[in-house]
Amino acid sequence: MPKYIFTLFTFIFITSSSTFSQDLDSTKTQPFATQKLSSYVAPAVFIGYGAISFAGNNFIRQLDHSTHGELKEDFPLFGVRLDNYTQYAPLVAFYGLDFLGIKAKHNIVDRSATLVLSTAIMATSVGLLKISTNRLRPNGSNKKSFPSGHTATAFMLAELLNQEYKDKSVWYSVAGYSLATATGVFRMYNKAHWVSDVVAGAGFGLLSTKVAYLIYPEIKKLITDNKSNNLSLSPTYIQGANGFAITYKF
Repeated sequence: MPKYIFTLFTFIFITSSSTFSQDLDSTKTQPFATQKLSSYVAPAVFIGYGAISFAGNNFIRQLDHSTHGELKEDFPLFGVRLDNYTQYAPLVAFYGLDFLGIKAKHNIVDRSATLVLSTAIMATSVGLLKISTNRLRPNGSNKKSFPSGHTATAFMLAELLNQEYKDKSVWYSVAGYSLATATGVFRMYNKAHWVSDVVAGAGFGLLSTKVAYLIYPEIKKLITDNKSNNLSLSPTYIQGANGFAITYKF
């Protein structure tokens, strides 16, 4: 890996991981805790980095092209598509650790609802930006390069893992962020994204989860305050398909 790319992604990992002690302060009265403003610094920096890449032929955009050129020269036949799998690896731990007896901060229904909400926020923001920015991928396959959806997904799930299990051990968070960072690196090596696409993707992934944890308590309160005994949400598994069942008692 080029030295400056290693430095950049070390920065991404460390900045993401710095939220271990910043994110949440648990309370007895709230189903989900209140987030500190400082926990939004990392995603803001990453998204801002990506945004600056559109401001002419500046240093960040030059780094995009020089990095791609070096990777293309040094690894012309690289085609390891591990990024298609590593992006979802934190999700396995998100549910798997609970089944192993390592309890998450919240119950499975609240976690699943937050996962759905995070995914909706991430997919909407990333999808709209891919269409509106119209950036050509390094491999020339299409004009949906910015931001990296794989990286956004990976960091969204890594942040979910961090929120639920960091109180048990920081190593769960370290593992999640490491896999997310690896996903971003693979996206560049596979010539699917520029550096700025990947950095911005990390930002949108982190932000999506943080926003979901911020607004989910209000959504849940709205539902439960109206018909607390009549409405229920539960995960389902029918004929190989995962989903959620909403039950309403009239």
